[in-house]
Order: sequence, then C-alpha cells, then structure tokens
Amino acid sequence: MVTSVLLTGAAGRVGSAILGGLGQDYDWRLIDREPPTGKDNHQSDHEYVVADITDKDAIREAMEDVDVVIHLAGDPRPEAGWDSVITNNIDGTHTVFEAAIDAGVEKVIFASSNHVVGHYETERKPDIYRTSSDFQLDGTELPRPSNRYGISKATGEIIGRFFHDEYDIGVVCLRIGNLTKDHPPIDYERGQAMWLSYRDCAHLFDCCITSDVDYEIIYGISDNDRKYYSIDRAHEVLGYDPQDNSADYTD
Repeated sequence: MVTSVLLTGAAGRVGSAILGGLGQDYDWRLIDREPPTGKDNHQSDHEYVVADITDKDAIREAMEDVDVVIHLAGDPRPEAGWDSVITNNIDGTHTVFEAAIDAGVEKVIFASSNHVVGHYETERKPDIYRTSSDFQLDGTELPRPSNRYGISKATGEIIGRFFHDEYDIGVVCLRIGNLTKDHPPIDYERGQAMWLSYRDCAHLFDCCITSDVDYEIIYGISDNDRKYYSIDRAHEVLGYDPQDNSADYTD
C-alpha cells in the first residue's frame, strides 16, 4: 500500500492541482528549486525540500523512505532552449530515475507533455480540434515533437522505458494536456480539445499512484467532446473516470 509520495516541481500548476485534491491522502514530501511563497496553502502542510532537480545528492536524500515519485520538475516552457532542456528536463529526469532505483522506489509517474506529439496536428488543424474529426492519438504512435521542450519530454519517456526494462520499476508517462483551473480556455479550440480540469488531474494522478503498472504512456485530459487524445488506455489500465468535459463550459 502506497503511503509516501515524493513530488518534484511541487510549486507549479500541476503540483497545486494534485495537492489540492490529494493533499490529505498521502504522506507528501515536496521538492522545488524555490522556497514556498505562502500563496499556496497546500504546500505548507507538508515536508518541503528546496533543491534543484539536477542536484544528485539532494535528490537521493529526498528519496529516502518514499514509495512513489511524481516527477514534474523541469523547464516547462514550450519555447525553452536546448541547453535548458538538456540540463533541467533530460539530465534532471535521469537523475530522478537513478535515485529512485537506488532508493527502492516502487513507481515513477513522469509528467510528459502533449508537445511530444505536437506535429501530428500540423496537417490536420483546425479540424482535429472539432467534434467532426474522428482522428485520435492513443499513445502507441511514435513521437513527433513540436519543439525542443517536446523533444526533452519524449526523451524522458525513453529514459523511463529504459529504467523499467532494466530494473523493473513501474513507470507511467502522462502526456498532460491543457491544465486550467475552474474552466477550459475561452476562444481556444486546441485548449478545449485537450483540457484537463484540476479535479480530473488529481483523480488521474491518484489512479497512477494506486494502480499496478509496468510501463504505460497515458494521455492526461478530461473527457472532452472535442478530444483527439484517446483516454481509453487510462480507463482500462488505471481506472480513470474523468468527471469534466470542456463542452459543458463552451457550447
């Protein structure tokens, strides 16, 4: 039974959504490169480690007595440059997996991104964002990154594949969509098609924490009418049961 979870990059939006929904359900240890600001009350309730994801000693120490790792930390900018994604997203992810293996962690949940497959949209937009399109990605397709950030996230998925095959650690790679609080983006079809609500985000990560998995690539979105990412695998493997749909707010 999972009781302790290490959350890297805890101060970001995804971390806030997770802690807002699951803050009382597990024994959390939070990591971020900046100290808590006090603006997010969820952070102050848990052990908080200020460290950079590339600091191998700090990450190894933070892994002690942890059952599951949720790895969110990295440079999240779609326009991030190569030097930054190499250091923060690729080297940082490798550091996390190495430390997890050394600490005997059961599972790593890796925050991947929709940008891993961004160029599948290139010749299909804007129709792909509309209910009239029946095209869907299901996680079995090859990566087609739309920027260097997407390259780094695709590489993170490969790092996870290696560590699963080499050391038999459970790995879930979540290709997270457009996470916004309260309602989906307005006047933005792509954002509505890949919307992930805070409620569904917390539920999805909870499913990842509690499910018995080998290696999975899962799309992290709500149950949107417009969706071009399939969530069938999330339902079948994880028991994901999203409650929100961008059409309820925009149609």
